[in-house]
Amino acid sequence: MTEETIIAGFGGQGVLSMGMLLAYGGVIENQEVSWMPSYGPEMRGGTANCIVINGDEPISSPIVSRFDSVVAFNQPSLDKFEAAVKPGGLLLYEEEAILNPPTRTDITIIAVPAAKAAIELKNQKVTNLVMLGAFLKAKGIIKPQTAVKALYKVLPERHHKLIPLNEKALKRGAELVRGEITAN
Repeated sequence: MTEETIIAGFGGQGVLSMGMLLAYGGVIENQEVSWMPSYGPEMRGGTANCIVINGDEPISSPIVSRFDSVVAFNQPSLDKFEAAVKPGGLLLYEEEAILNPPTRTDITIIAVPAAKAAIELKNQKVTNLVMLGAFLKAKGIIKPQTAVKALYKVLPERHHKLIPLNEKALKRGAELVRGEITAN
């Protein structure tokens, strides 16, 4: 099993952190892992993405052009990476940030109201954790409790007090995709 994923959005949306959590979770579960970030010089507000590969065999290269899964946080990312999803793959996107939804019929498409859920949790900064919870529900690459353990590695210690909120966001993301996982 090898899962090649790209997570993309604007800088400041937690794109790189989401990828790092997926990668650290893979390490905790003894997977072979690659995490490769890419971001513009402006960071916050500029474009950012990361490629995460989780697998049970050594990873020959972190460079990938076709993905098993794409997680898009904004319209430019959806526009850029929709065509890069392999047939039969998954495209998960933040519903409220997309004006022109994806049109492919050979992949599974899941719209997640992650920003709205984060506002309901009273902290917009957990939008990425809502998306991660939805992604883990759809793909099962790592266990949700492993993602919580990874938070202790990824978040600076001064932010560990936010881990219970992040755990709620992960659970809420999983709830948002109940019954929506169907191959098109």
